[in-house]
Amino acid sequence: MPSRDRIFSRIRHNLGRGPLEGEAAQALKARIEGHAPNIVPKRTNIPHKEQVNLFQAKAEALAATVARISSFDDVPEALRDYLTAHNLATRIKMSPDKSLDSLPFDKTPMLEIKRGAAAPEDEVSLTPAFAGIAETGTLCMASSPETPSTLNFLPENHVVVIKASQITGTLEDSWERLRKTYGAGNLPRTVNFISGPSRTADIEQTLIMGAHGPRRLHILIVDDGPQD
Repeated sequence: MPSRDRIFSRIRHNLGRGPLEGEAAQALKARIEGHAPNIVPKRTNIPHKEQVNLFQAKAEALAATVARISSFDDVPEALRDYLTAHNLATRIKMSPDKSLDSLPFDKTPMLEIKRGAAAPEDEVSLTPAFAGIAETGTLCMASSPETPSTLNFLPENHVVVIKASQITGTLEDSWERLRKTYGAGNLPRTVNFISGPSRTADIEQTLIMGAHGPRRLHILIVDDGPQD
């Protein structure tokens, strides 16, 4: 018996019932496929330009840094400026995602770009985001061979490129976009929600940055016009 069936069988056993049938089964199926949102805060019911501003404010409140740029062509120079400001190495491990293929790194020949999954020696990663959530300043990151999750967590410095049009109001909006992009039942193997750099205060309530992931998170918002 597959693991999924064994789990459901044990749950049914503990509930003292068998599989649902008839109207009860149809009602459950409709509920699962309906994807009804939970309570949505009114603060996200604002024009998209204000959602982008809210996303930035929330992200910065969580210790991320944010820069606004006018086009993808500005990414290499913005990345160079960030590395210089923090005295970081100019070796970058970049996602092999096709959305980054056209970045004009010939403008910044001092940057050494390698592509692929992160390795222990990588200090800085550059990745695209799938979506941004204005409600909480959170990045939604979808895993794939082109967007390996190791780039989100292994290097101590994570730089993320996101288009303004990818910023949505709520968590529910990001899941709806995932289902629309990948198709129901065909979601990425891993979806990570990242709110600021890694931190913990588990030990004596002392805040430690970079405990389980990057010490720094820098977000480049590309102004590509209004949301679709």
